[in-house]
Amino acid sequence: MSKMLRLDKYLADAGIGTRSQVKQLIRKGKVSIDGIIEKKPERKIDVIQSAVICDEQPVVYQKYKYILLHKPAGYVSATQDNWDETVLSLLPPQTAKGLFPVGRLDKDTEGLLLLTNDGDLAHRLLSPKRHVDKTYYAKVQGLVTLEDGTAFLGGIDIGDEKPTLPAKLEILNASEESEIMITIQEGRFHQVKRMFEARNKKVIYLKRVSMGPLTLDKELLPGQFRDLTNEELLSLERIKEC
Repeated sequence: MSKMLRLDKYLADAGIGTRSQVKQLIRKGKVSIDGIIEKKPERKIDVIQSAVICDEQPVVYQKYKYILLHKPAGYVSATQDNWDETVLSLLPPQTAKGLFPVGRLDKDTEGLLLLTNDGDLAHRLLSPKRHVDKTYYAKVQGLVTLEDGTAFLGGIDIGDEKPTLPAKLEILNASEESEIMITIQEGRFHQVKRMFEARNKKVIYLKRVSMGPLTLDKELLPGQFRDLTNEELLSLERIKEC
């Protein structure tokens, strides 16, 4: 079923500019619909069938947006906060419009964070029932052992009503400051930190490297972001279909 939208909203949702900015473009004759100049911002158009050109460039309407962000430390995973800068402040205002982070990374945690306006996908990625893997690299104060790995596989009591679901631990370097990879399928408050605390160890650095089919782009520096690739979008569609 086709969806009808005002031309100015269509352009604003597509990231061309604010509603007032796109109205100026329309009134200046910079926008055409199906090859005909349109100067009325209130004109209703079919978001599927209409061919819209703005400043000689085709405009494609996207119902949902998906952005992969390399979250740096010092930002909170929220749409707004009274005390700290949010991850959305790392994006231009028009790009960030309507987006929210899928799940939370602690303020001092770095790594992969998906930003979207797709609530259904967010629910499926975050639901423990979906068993979506989330993998982290961590530096841990204390000697991490195979016994820790066995304990994590059995679930850890971190003081909640239920123990954690089984988690997979890979030891990269075992020493007074160990390096590990850990894969969990939940997103409880400070979960990885609390799991190690239950084993009398302390996480001193934490970075999420993957979530479901998404992997942190090695070329993406902290604070940088990009749209998902077509391959990544297809992998997310498969999750939505499950």
